[in-house]
Amino acid sequence: MSDFIGDWHALLLLVLAGFLPNEIWRMLGLWFSGGIDEGSELLVWVRAVATAILAGVIAQILVFPPGALAAVPGALRYGAVAAGFVAFVASRKSILIGVICGEIVMLVGEWWL
Repeated sequence: MSDFIGDWHALLLLVLAGFLPNEIWRMLGLWFSGGIDEGSELLVWVRAVATAILAGVIAQILVFPPGALAAVPGALRYGAVAAGFVAFVASRKSILIGVICGEIVMLVGEWWL
């Protein structure tokens, strides 16, 4: 059984330092947001800031790719993002469809090249 679990100290540390602190904030957010109107100006602003942060992270990964992604040609990276965005818009804003399409373009492009 120890071969399957591995080092249980590392798993315990991962749960205590990584999982529990995040879950506490998520549960508090869920509890406090029960009576907030989704169309309020505050939540529209929060959604806009979250979207801007996500766009910034994606742009940073595209321009300065980390790890193995650095070996992928820039044109393929940008093409995969463009294809994912087109699929996202065409599928009536389904994030899952956009991500899957971008990944397929990336995998097929890397296989072909």
